[in-house]
Amino acid sequence: MATIKERDRQVIWHPYTPMKAWPEAIAITKGEGAYLYDEDGKKYVDAISSWWVNLHGHAHPYIAQKVSEQLAVLEHCIFAGFTHEPAVLLAERLLDILPGDMRKIFYSDNGSTAVEVALKMALQYWKNKGVKKTRIVALENAYHGDTFGAMSVSGRSVFTEAFTDLLFDVTFIPFPAKDQVSESIGILKEALQKGDVAALIVEPLVQGSAGMCMYSREVLDQYFRVAKKHNTLVIADEVMTGFGRTGKLFACDHITTAPDIVCLSKGLTGGSMPLGVTATTQAIFDAFYEDDRMKMLYHGHSFTGNPAICAAALASLDLLLADGCTEQRKHIAERHAAFAQTLAGHQLIADVRQTGTIIAIELKTDNPSYHHNMRDVLYRFFLEEGIIMRPLGNIIYLIPPYCITDEDLTYIYERIHKLLGQLNN
Repeated sequence: MATIKERDRQVIWHPYTPMKAWPEAIAITKGEGAYLYDEDGKKYVDAISSWWVNLHGHAHPYIAQKVSEQLAVLEHCIFAGFTHEPAVLLAERLLDILPGDMRKIFYSDNGSTAVEVALKMALQYWKNKGVKKTRIVALENAYHGDTFGAMSVSGRSVFTEAFTDLLFDVTFIPFPAKDQVSESIGILKEALQKGDVAALIVEPLVQGSAGMCMYSREVLDQYFRVAKKHNTLVIADEVMTGFGRTGKLFACDHITTAPDIVCLSKGLTGGSMPLGVTATTQAIFDAFYEDDRMKMLYHGHSFTGNPAICAAALASLDLLLADGCTEQRKHIAERHAAFAQTLAGHQLIADVRQTGTIIAIELKTDNPSYHHNMRDVLYRFFLEEGIIMRPLGNIIYLIPPYCITDEDLTYIYERIHKLLGQLNN
């Protein structure tokens, strides 16, 4: 009888996977806590939370229970002109904890669509007000998703190369590395002075796919203040940084200037089911609240506000806001910081950076890139050691589920040291 991975090879096209180089997928049959188990019985520590989505561990019984209960009552209903308790309650709870003065929640399906909605809101906001502002400003090397609007505001890279001529023009400002802060802010001010910028969009504090590139809260706050001074909307893409990853519930909680729009996904349901959220201020909503139907937001998804998915998100929030989870996030950050000290001065390491529960180790190389051949070496090494990593070229990073144990963290740290020893020989 054919195995799952053999059958998979015949019928599946996997995301972000060079199918000729990696034709055989690892078949996972079970998840429990921080672990995934393959069809041969091998156990893996999910050190990257399955693409940064899993907060509380796989197959969490509390989330499963709440989803099951909801499915027995109402599995789905159209969300245009209809509503239900899980969607309303989730919106109420999110608005209570989101940074700034968010007043409205728009549901979609994933991080890309959350960003897509935010861009459409920002651009149409000004159009509805009769103001010509049609440009977006973003950070170089950003990643905001794979739909066309999200790709347009993302850095031009191998991710977008095939579609470059089809993307709309965006003004990109330099990433605020320590020696580029003044230049980055200066170029932002210059762009805003033209008066035609609809919105600034950033991944606050951490650019994920760019290589876990991190910048200071002071710079983030200055970006937001400068944008608001020039009457420009601010979009915070918290798809990856939201729900405790940076040490606070949201990356924007680290600063005093609030965004106008916040995009959420990934950890929103604890990683159990797909859901996107675009949260906005009342002022943005009011620009669409008109008798003129040409001013309404023409956007929607068939599964918008799905009750079962909202139930999963509500269960995840219960777990996230518990004191135990808060302490565990703090503990993971402290363990990462201590581990970083053990890597200080290592001859193979160009940089070690950390924000909250996210830590990244950048290995020295003459040609850093997403497709650096070192990536496959690193990936295979960790799989053999029973650790799921997904290196970004020459960059190893950890963004574990909050349920991870001290023993598993120690195991991962030790294997990183083992890798460095092998590379050094």
